[in-house]
Amino acid sequence: MKKSIYIYTNGELHRKDNTLSFAPYGGSAKSLPIEEISDIYLMTEMTLNSKTLELLSKYGIMVHFFDYYTNYVGTYYPKENLLAGNVLVQQAKAYLDESHRLRLAREFVQGATDNILRNLRYYKNRGLDLAEIMDAVQILREGSDTAADISELMGYEGRIHTAYYSSFETITGNKTEFEKRVRHPPDNMMNTMISFINGMIYGRCLNEIYRTQLNPTISFLHEPGTRRFSLSLDVSEIFKPLIGDRLLFSLINKNQITEKDFTRELNCLHLKKRASQVIARALDDRLKTTIFHRELKKKVSYQYLMRLECYKLIKDIMGEKPYKPFVMWW
Repeated sequence: MKKSIYIYTNGELHRKDNTLSFAPYGGSAKSLPIEEISDIYLMTEMTLNSKTLELLSKYGIMVHFFDYYTNYVGTYYPKENLLAGNVLVQQAKAYLDESHRLRLAREFVQGATDNILRNLRYYKNRGLDLAEIMDAVQILREGSDTAADISELMGYEGRIHTAYYSSFETITGNKTEFEKRVRHPPDNMMNTMISFINGMIYGRCLNEIYRTQLNPTISFLHEPGTRRFSLSLDVSEIFKPLIGDRLLFSLINKNQITEKDFTRELNCLHLKKRASQVIARALDDRLKTTIFHRELKKKVSYQYLMRLECYKLIKDIMGEKPYKPFVMWW
C-alpha cells in the first residue's frame, strides 16, 4: 500500500536512477522507493530540480508545500493522465449553468453542515451544553436551502461555521482560548491546528481528484481562481468536520497536543516539529480507518471516501445520478 511521506529536515530531494533520494544538508542520503509513495508533504526548505519533478510527474506523485509556520503554501500537481474531454466539457457546463452550480454548491454546504451537526450531537450526548449552538446551526442549514445565489449561500456557510466554532472551547474542555477563526496568520493554538489539519485534508482531497477525470480548477461552491485547485476546497468541506475536527478534538482532549507544542513568533503561534509529526501520524491513521459503506456493502477507508465523492460528482455532471454528499450516520 502506498503511503504519504513527510519531510521535516532541510535538504535536497533528487532523482537517483529511477527512484527518489533525500539528502539532508550535511547528512547522508536516504532512498525513497518511488513505487511506495502516494504523495509528499514538505514541512521545511527543500531543493528540487527538473529531473526530480519529471520523475514525480511520471509516477503521478504530488508534492504539498508548507511554510515554517505549518501553513499550506501550494502543491506541485503532476501532468494529468486521466483527463476525458467529455467530462471536462460537462464539468464546465455544470459550472456555467447557474441552477446546476447552485444545486451542487448547496449540497456541499448542507453535507458539511450535517457532519457538523453529527459532531455537535456526539458531544451533546456526552453531557456538554451544546443544544443552543445546535439549534442555531440547524436554523442556518434550513436557511441555506433558500439561498438565491452562490454569494448568499456562502454567507450562510460562513455563519454556520461561526456558530460551530463557538462550540470548540466547550468541546475541548476550555483548554485553550478560541474566540473566532483567524487564518492569515492564525493567532492562537486552536487556529494554528485548524489551519494545519485543513491544509493536510485539502492536499488529500486534491490527491483523490487527480486520480479521477475531474478538473481540479473548476469548482461549484468556491469561485474558481488563478493558481488554485478550488474543487479540492469544495470536496474538503465534507471531510473537515468528519476527519479534521474530530481529530483536533481528540488530540486536545487526550492531551496529545498542548500549549507546550507551540512557540510564539511574529504575533502568531508556530507548531513545533514534534507536534506536527503527531498530527500527521494521527491523520494518516484516521484516513486508513475503515467503515462499512451502506451503499457499497463493503468496508472502505476514510481516504477512499474522498475518491467516492469525486465519482459521485462525475455521475452528477454526466447526468447519471444527482450528487448527494457523504454524511456520517453514527
